[in-house]
Amino acid sequence: MAINRNMPILIVDDYKTMLRIVRGLLNQLGFTNIDEATDGTMAWDMVQKKPYGLIVSDWNMEPMSGFEFLKLVRGNEKTRALPFIMVTAESKTENIIAAKQAGVSNYIVKPFNAETLKQKLQAVFGPM
Repeated sequence: MAINRNMPILIVDDYKTMLRIVRGLLNQLGFTNIDEATDGTMAWDMVQKKPYGLIVSDWNMEPMSGFEFLKLVRGNEKTRALPFIMVTAESKTENIIAAKQAGVSNYIVKPFNAETLKQKLQAVFGPM
């Protein structure tokens, strides 16, 4: 199944610079329907109101981390199957294992580029 470049995407990060970088990388790959949230709480509110096709979320945020947000998304019947890519500066094996156990679709360690993001998206959705 080819990836839908018009699907609504939610990017979540507490650093505006990182939001801008991820948006830019997604734009390079042809995605333009992008919303932003600055923490898991704000993102959860947005997910309740709009059907997203993908979430790209940072791990380390306050007051609700990306990991806590992932668990909320996976614990809800309506959002359980929503593709979710976790982005983090931490490459600790235990974090990767915890995210996988919580149901993350894929995992990206910062810093990353458009090619890395494309590979992770292809692993989730198939060829682009």
